[in-house]
This record gives sequence, C-alpha cells and structure tokens, in this order.
Amino acid sequence: MGKTLVEKIIGEHAGKDVVAGEIVVAKVDVCLTQDGTGPLAVRQLEKMGLVKAANPERTVLFIDHAAPSPRKELSNDHMLLREFAKKTGSVLSDVNEGISHQIICESYLNPGEILIGADSHTCTGGALGAFATGMGSTDVAVGIALGKTWLRVPEAFKFYIKGKFQKGVYPKDLILHIIGKIGADGADYKSMEFSGPAIDEMEVEDRMTISNMAVEAGAKCGLMPSDQKTKAFLEKHGRGDKWRPLSADPDAVYESSFEIDLNELKPTISFPHTVDNTKTIDEPGVKGVKIDQVFIGTCTNGRIEDMRIAAKILKGKKRYPETRLLVTPASKVEYLKALKEGLIEIFVEAGATVESPGCGACVGVHQGILGDGEACLSTQNRNFQGRMGNTNSSIYLSSPAVAAATAIAGKIADPRELL
Repeated sequence: MGKTLVEKIIGEHAGKDVVAGEIVVAKVDVCLTQDGTGPLAVRQLEKMGLVKAANPERTVLFIDHAAPSPRKELSNDHMLLREFAKKTGSVLSDVNEGISHQIICESYLNPGEILIGADSHTCTGGALGAFATGMGSTDVAVGIALGKTWLRVPEAFKFYIKGKFQKGVYPKDLILHIIGKIGADGADYKSMEFSGPAIDEMEVEDRMTISNMAVEAGAKCGLMPSDQKTKAFLEKHGRGDKWRPLSADPDAVYESSFEIDLNELKPTISFPHTVDNTKTIDEPGVKGVKIDQVFIGTCTNGRIEDMRIAAKILKGKKRYPETRLLVTPASKVEYLKALKEGLIEIFVEAGATVESPGCGACVGVHQGILGDGEACLSTQNRNFQGRMGNTNSSIYLSSPAVAAATAIAGKIADPRELL
C-alpha cells in the first residue's frame, strides 16, 4: 500500500514504516520558538535541568511578535531568550530580522525534514515538503533539549488543485475558499496534502500562503510536494544541495479527497469572527463594508510577491483619508527587496505606515491595535475576536489585492476593478 507524504517523512524520522494513527517517537531536525512562547519553553527546561540544545545550529529563538518591545515585561522575556541562546549556542533571531516562519523557510528548513515550533503557524514549512507543525512550549522545549519528539501520525486529506488563477484572484483566496468549504475544524489533526497541475505551477512563496493557513482548518500540517519549484527556491536561498524530490505515492490512501478548479474562484473574504465565515466579493453585503484600518503583511502575506500585488494597485493612488494603511514586511530580506524595487516609496506616497519586519499588528500587542468598534481588513491568517488587541473590534481577512483596493476605497472593494 502506498504512503502519503506525511507517512513517508515521519517514517524516515521514526526509523520504521508507519501508518496513520500510530504513535511514534521521531527525530527532530529544526526547532523554533518565538518571544510569546519561548520564555515558557526556556523556564520549563530550567525546571527540568535540561538547559541545552541537542542541535543548537538549527534551534532558532525568534523575537518577532513584539519587536521592538512595547513593554518592560516583554523586554525582560527577550533578555531571557538572548541569555538562553548564549548558554546553549542556539541561534537568536533578534528584533528587525523578521517573522519566524518566513526566516525558517528562507534559511533553515529543507524537504523531508521535521520542524517543530512553539507557534501554530509553524505549518508554513510544509510548503518545502517538510513535516512542520506547531506544538506546546513544553513539547518544543523537550525537542530542543533531546532532539526528538513524540507524535501521532496524522490521517491525510488530499486536495487536488487544477486550473489557473483568474485576474485578481490569488493563493490566499484559494486557502480561504478551502477553509470556508471544510470548516475551521474540518481537518482536525489531519495532514492537508496538496497536489495537481496548479500546485505544480505554483512558486514556493505562494505555496507558503496555503500551508500557513492549514492550521486554520485544524490541520496538523499542510504539505506540498518537493519538486523543481522547491529546488529553485532552495537554490535562490543558497542551499540547493539540500533539495530532494518528495511526493506521496500514486496509490497512497487518503481519508478524504477534494478537487478544486482555480478557474472558478473569486476574491474571497473571511468575515468576523471565524476564518471559515467566508464570502466571495460578489455576494450581497460584502462590497461596501466600512474599514478603518488595512494591514498588509504577516507570515501569510508579507513577502515580496504580496507587496508587488499591493503596490501595483496602490501606485499613483492615495489611501482613503479615514482608513489607515499599515505595511509590515515578513523579513529583513523581503524588506530590502521591496526597497530596491521602489515598493516602499509607492506605499509611503499612498499614505501607508511602513513598519519594521515582524508580526506587527497581527497579534494585537503593538503597531496597530484597533479602537472600540473599529474594523480592520488584514492579509493575516486569523480573525478571532480580540486577535488584534481589542475584543470590541472586527477583523476581515483577504488577499493583498483586496486589501490594497480596500485601502483606496475605505470600504471592502473588488481589486478586479482596479487591475
């Protein structure tokens, strides 16, 4: 019987043939924490007397959620992470470097590896054909110290993607459509595995947007095949020698299968307060919703490709006077690309506030907390009530194209009318 992609990767790391539902102990290749979860992991290791890293050069402590720090308590947590990195030889990714999930894909993760992270959107790494999953701080702490973890091999869902994106429609619209279709708990602890001719044509950066949001359907991971697109991405980031082809077997057994035609997709928006509350731009009551703040960035859509889409729409235009526009690149690397291409100038001239690389407003700690009754349309991955720092506010999710069009109109707008 053929193997799914998740069974292949976990089996290699467990040193045996595995099947869905089996509980195994597996070797871990890469570990990450961030400044919201990392301090707890460090304190747990101190309690256990395990202040060490089994693989320090691939253990990365990120300061990205509150960077730069807005409060002394968070500054003290940052000091704790810096000290742990010194003690153990682990890698510290400090203020202004960018978001953990972006940098892990840029610089550390390779096909066929296992990444565990103390952050739910660690699943972004699935875009490189790696088993990347979020875990609790204590589980990740043990993984850091011992270089292995325990887990249950997930059952797998197959998503066969065909067709081509139409004007104004992007990977963010695809994953929002999928989550709206199967529900926020529709893939609980499953491996969402993507394939088909449309995936074959998709660059890794676009695949990252899709893998990033697998957890919003409850999934354990969001896996893409490792193919020539993966090879090109790794070569671009200086580790082409780490590439290997990897895909599910043709006769792999899936719990469920879905087929989606990109030709039929439209710009899609998640309405408050759940990601699966999706509507297309053409549905009644969508266009025209008043928006007080637009946020373009995050680990979902903060890459140069996303900024290019937004800049194309914003060039030569101004944001609506009563609508704030925030742009936060996902990493320093992406920020520098945007500078060199003149995109930052376009954003500033359009009236945007461009912030330093990091999570920015997404987590509701700083850099864009909403006021009472305000609404934000964001390219982030999550719109739970209070997510952006105020339970008396609303968050809508969209692609960078919808976000840019909305910033100009001051209300949810169709990017196809401006492209």
